[in-house]
Amino acid sequence: MVGLVFWIYREVMSRLRARKVSLGGAVPLSEHEERLLGQIERALEAEDPKFAHAVRSSDPRVHYKRRVVKAGLGFLLGVALLLGGVVSKYVWIGVAGFLVMLTTAMWALTSWRRISGSAAGRAPAAARPERPRLRRRGRAGRGHATGNGFMERLEERWKRRQDGDM
Repeated sequence: MVGLVFWIYREVMSRLRARKVSLGGAVPLSEHEERLLGQIERALEAEDPKFAHAVRSSDPRVHYKRRVVKAGLGFLLGVALLLGGVVSKYVWIGVAGFLVMLTTAMWALTSWRRISGSAAGRAPAAARPERPRLRRRGRAGRGHATGNGFMERLEERWKRRQDGDM
């Protein structure tokens, strides 16, 4: 019974996630869907409270928030190691502290991006201009480029520079 309730809950939630407006907002639930979701949640809670709590806390954002907190603590440990390396005569402690700081900062950044669902500094895919894709050539095609290949552009620049056009 718990498996069936869990499956229905997941099915409803996946359908709700699939309903997105093109501007990125979620479509509000109808009264029937809200009632159905409430019934499923109550049935799951009544059937197996431990399982319901585990399902509720399995939200990936909770996991990534924990990772951000752990990365913050690791960053502070790295700062302590770095300062310890500066104060002591052992340089390798400072280097290790810097590496710990760098690693935990990257870990926190990737977790934060997954929490917010965005790539830092990038526009949404719909807002970015479409760039033409370049076709890759195999090894046999190299050197026989007919268009604006890298070497051709370099040679052209070199010739202009020699002629004094630049």
